[in-house]
Amino acid sequence: MNVAIVGCGSIGYKRVAALHALGEDRLLVVADTIAERAMKLATATGSRWSTEWKNVVEDDQIDIVVVSTTNQYLCPITVGALHNGKHVLCEKPLGRNVAEASQMVETARSSHRLLKTGFNHRHHPAIRTAHSAAASGELGTLMFIRSIYGHGGRLGYEKEWRGDRIQAGGGEMLDQGVHVLDLCRWFLGEFSQVSGITRRYFWQIGSLEDNAFALLQTSGGKVASLHTSWTQWKNRFSFEIFGEAGYARVEGLGGSYGDETLTVGKRRSEFGAPVEERFVYHGEDESWKEEWREFKKAIECGTVPLGSGEDGLAIAQLVEAIYRSSSAGGTSVPVTSHHTEGSITCQK
Repeated sequence: MNVAIVGCGSIGYKRVAALHALGEDRLLVVADTIAERAMKLATATGSRWSTEWKNVVEDDQIDIVVVSTTNQYLCPITVGALHNGKHVLCEKPLGRNVAEASQMVETARSSHRLLKTGFNHRHHPAIRTAHSAAASGELGTLMFIRSIYGHGGRLGYEKEWRGDRIQAGGGEMLDQGVHVLDLCRWFLGEFSQVSGITRRYFWQIGSLEDNAFALLQTSGGKVASLHTSWTQWKNRFSFEIFGEAGYARVEGLGGSYGDETLTVGKRRSEFGAPVEERFVYHGEDESWKEEWREFKKAIECGTVPLGSGEDGLAIAQLVEAIYRSSSAGGTSVPVTSHHTEGSITCQK
């Protein structure tokens, strides 16, 4: 298929690397509002370049558009691409709020094209293996999840686009937090109640948060707790799933987050120390490549991709509930119901 990438920052480069690694699709056009960035990526990939995203989404040669811009452009570019008959991979979050996410999902449905949210964490090997163990019943009936995800920013971080409410739409909860929310929902199902607290402790980013804490509950009583932070100082990812028969613990994501590891523990019938197996996943981050492979398969088969537009909308609704709870002093609030009927599939 012919692909266009709109947004030539670091995530755009990761998508290019995944395309080239698989070698099945052609990158025809790259676009960015900064001409130098678009030219640099175009030169490196032998593609055309543009500073006008509208020209890209209207190009009849393009089959798939990857939208990897700052948050305020995600919705208009995605909607424009879908209206013009393109399949779209929109990087997380799916817009700055529920209204934007809803517009994207409805446009995908009416245009009969696939919309995928960039939740690449689902494709990390430790997380994928942990999910398989949970889904197979290996851990028993699941009870709760706890997670920590954070970094410490960098010099001048508060002056970047993530510190601007118009461009970003939210703070750390909308930045890294959406990845953890997506994983919690993937493992435990829909959440019905949320308690949240958001705080700005360090970074001078106006009314945006640099730390977010959340407690989420399903209607069946399963609980997920998470803390996502821009003041972690040393990068950290920790995700633990507990069931009646055992647990799975994922630490690290590779690179600056440390080796990606999975520990699976099984409760003994006589109790005492559990039986543990530990797996270490060395090498480069393959999640981007695996996510693209899965997206292509969904397009070819006309099925719903893993991490769909509707999944992105559900996470937007959770983020909205967390912000609403925080504004109410951390009071538990209901989550806007997420309907799944009429899931988006595509015409091949």
